[in-house]
Amino acid sequence: MIDCLDLLHGGDQVVDLLVACGERAVAPLRRYLMEGKPTHIYQPRQKAVNALARLGAKEVLIEYLCAPKDIPDPVFRFGEEAVENTAARALARWKTNDVFDVLLRIAYTRTLPGVIEALGSFRRPEPIPLFIAALMDDVTRNAAENALKSMGEIAKPALIDAACIQNPSEDSENPSILLRRRSTMHILADLTVTAEEWPRFKEFLNDNDPEISISAARVALDSAFPEDKCAAIETLIGKIPHAGWYVQMEIETCLVRNYSIAQRSIEKHIEKHRAQPEKLQAEDRTLQILLNILRRAGAK
Repeated sequence: MIDCLDLLHGGDQVVDLLVACGERAVAPLRRYLMEGKPTHIYQPRQKAVNALARLGAKEVLIEYLCAPKDIPDPVFRFGEEAVENTAARALARWKTNDVFDVLLRIAYTRTLPGVIEALGSFRRPEPIPLFIAALMDDVTRNAAENALKSMGEIAKPALIDAACIQNPSEDSENPSILLRRRSTMHILADLTVTAEEWPRFKEFLNDNDPEISISAARVALDSAFPEDKCAAIETLIGKIPHAGWYVQMEIETCLVRNYSIAQRSIEKHIEKHRAQPEKLQAEDRTLQILLNILRRAGAK
């Protein structure tokens, strides 16, 4: 049955059979995982991890994750990291201090999405700085964002601090820090920011990065004082020509949701843009989006 794990078809049924063997299957599965060679076809090793998890072999999974791995081939290394991610996610079913400590120790040496997901499921504050650092990495950003969102209020003070860290002495912001600021602002826009916390965000309405200023405007519309909400509406409308298609759709949805506040500004800008020649109006993306907001708000 262990040999049958390498089959591309029927592997799931083999896992069920191995689990049915109970404790007798743990040692052979451990040998398969610990002594087997990494390969670009990593699914059989993932199945072994799943079988061990279902058998309750927590110590074997910890041993595997903590074992040193020197894999020079990048393709094989990618495959083995997929197995490690599976093992980390499987360990998350044990909400014990020893599992948390192992995952935290691994996270300080290697940034693996599965480890971040597993740590996030514990809802403990210790790994929050690691999650925020992981926002700067394309591989781990999505897992870190989800982990921080799931922690909610626990993560908010650190997120606010991270959003405020810039490179004031440089002409252009460090790309990694910019990515982190974007992510933190996206997360905060989905959380509940109080009116007392809003002043720390106010300056971001005029941020050079459209995504950050749009996220700040979303926060303002949920949390700020009336005068700042009007400024947020103007920010959203003013950023339409500078934003990509996806962000433009976010702006449109936000303005439809807040149409009662935005109506006057939208009508004023439509009038201004309609003063252009017809040819320019047809090419004016801002006008098209504002007219679409009117149609959607009217339908509501």
